[in-house]
Amino acid sequence: MIATEEKRAKFRALHRSGCFVLPNPWDIGSARMMQHLGFSALATTSTGFAWTIGCPDYAISMDDVLEHLIALGEKTDLPVSADFESGFARDPEHLIANVDLVIDTGVAGFSIEDRDISSLETLYERSLSAERIRAAREAINHSGQDVILVGRTERLLIDPGAVSEAIDTLVALADAGADCLYAPGVSKKEDIAAMVRAVAPKPLNVLTMGPHFTMNELADLGVRRISVGGALALVGWKAVVDAARTMQQGKFDGLERLMPGSELNKVFGSFQ
Repeated sequence: MIATEEKRAKFRALHRSGCFVLPNPWDIGSARMMQHLGFSALATTSTGFAWTIGCPDYAISMDDVLEHLIALGEKTDLPVSADFESGFARDPEHLIANVDLVIDTGVAGFSIEDRDISSLETLYERSLSAERIRAAREAINHSGQDVILVGRTERLLIDPGAVSEAIDTLVALADAGADCLYAPGVSKKEDIAAMVRAVAPKPLNVLTMGPHFTMNELADLGVRRISVGGALALVGWKAVVDAARTMQQGKFDGLERLMPGSELNKVFGSFQ
């Protein structure tokens, strides 16, 4: 397996220029498949992982996440960026301790969002969000590890029209020490371009959950990285549920679109 330091160096290099796709696998098998397909790096999805263990989003524990990150890091040669939700702590001093733990899993990066862990429809005040990112930055610096810190605001997932407020938060998080900025929910080209300009020269991550943009279109807007969140997991769940529903009707039409088991065995056999 590739050493942690090499993974982190490769991940850092990806953020320096161009645009890359960061797929979001939800388990070891899907992570290894993304490596086999030729992606350069991976990002975890808290939603996709939660569903694999039968939990709704935001119902998983930090221990669950840390165990998941260690497993992915041990089973793939690609850099892994962690969806670390809100850091599983409110106060900056408690957040620092949790950042130390996520760094120890070997991840190449992780995101800290501004959603209040005690009330999921509420965000932390911008000043506290910046203070939390500053604390995470200090923890990374103290560790001596080259780990990418992603500052993330959930503002647009709560209020899709609050673009200017989201941009102001991203700027505050960038100033506090975030290496990369992320506001899931941005959907208009002019708003994406405005975010890119606002946080420059730091890179912007954009979430896409459908065929709204091509990679070239986002790259032309100045986007550095593209992720898909829980979308791949949702594709898989829909296929399974649709097939199961036809089975309940006594039909098996939903089992026609299968990936050959021999092909999967060949892919996963190459990792042995």
